[in-house]
Amino acid sequence: MSTTQQPTKTILRLHLPTDPRWVNIAEKNIEDILVDHAYCEQKAATSAISLIVKYPDKTRLVEEMTDLVAEEWSHFERVLEQLKKRGYGLGRNRPDEYVVELSKHIRKGNKRERQLMDHLLVNALIEARSCERFKLLWKNIQDEELQKFYYELMVSEAGHYVSFVKLAKEYMPAAEVDARLNELLEIEANIIRSLEPRPDRMH
Repeated sequence: MSTTQQPTKTILRLHLPTDPRWVNIAEKNIEDILVDHAYCEQKAATSAISLIVKYPDKTRLVEEMTDLVAEEWSHFERVLEQLKKRGYGLGRNRPDEYVVELSKHIRKGNKRERQLMDHLLVNALIEARSCERFKLLWKNIQDEELQKFYYELMVSEAGHYVSFVKLAKEYMPAAEVDARLNELLEIEANIIRSLEPRPDRMH
């Protein structure tokens, strides 16, 4: 199997592919997509920081999230560069309905490690869906510079997905992590199924 197939077909395990219409509307609204993408990278960095703040006693988590913050912020800067090249500004932040709905399934309560697992797996699925969308952009848009850009980010997001799942297994039994991931994958598919493709959203 080629490396270009691997990220979404053998690693991500998403239950529902993105509606093919999304690529067409995304390319026609590339300014909005880039703006939303910039904020997605910013929020990914912020989410990693919040995990460090909430779980400072988890040494491996702190180390990996510190590296992730730097990488996600670098991606944010690179998206800003793409916006600037095209004469676009950052624009306003827009709520990410997909992330809001998925985050509702992070279980609360006094089971700290279980809550951490859910946080990590929700982050993993956000990275997985981003990876899948980056692959669609890489393979379908006409802008050659953005093709290369989204190929690089696709590979990076696939790695983040794998890292989040492995990290969850540092703190909870692997079988429990896998079972919860399967539950969340079905939940994620239902969320995608319920959302209309948006011309101004990465998710």
